[in-house]
Amino acid sequence: MNYRYMRLLIFFDLPTITVKDKREYNKFRKFLVKNGFLMKQESVYSKIVINRTTLEIFKKSIKKNAPSNGIVEMLEVTEKQYCSIEYIVGKKQEVIIDSDERVVRI
Repeated sequence: MNYRYMRLLIFFDLPTITVKDKREYNKFRKFLVKNGFLMKQESVYSKIVINRTTLEIFKKSIKKNAPSNGIVEMLEVTEKQYCSIEYIVGKKQEVIIDSDERVVRI
């Protein structure tokens, strides 16, 4: 594991009462998945990024695509900090590659 990478975590709580709300929720969730974010929990997504510049690009993009209602939060952590997650109940999903192996090296 290379600890120079960063992790961007997205937490959101969006309303799903009206049809418009549900449309915005689905649009935002699809935007995250399309841009390489993996779902950690129902409203928690994460993405590994190669450096701070890439991190800032994704942060701007998320701000631009965030719905107008609800709560959307971003947290950036180093890969070393992210790897220190302690599972109390359950276990890490082994079928999903959620490490620096996902990063394309040129």
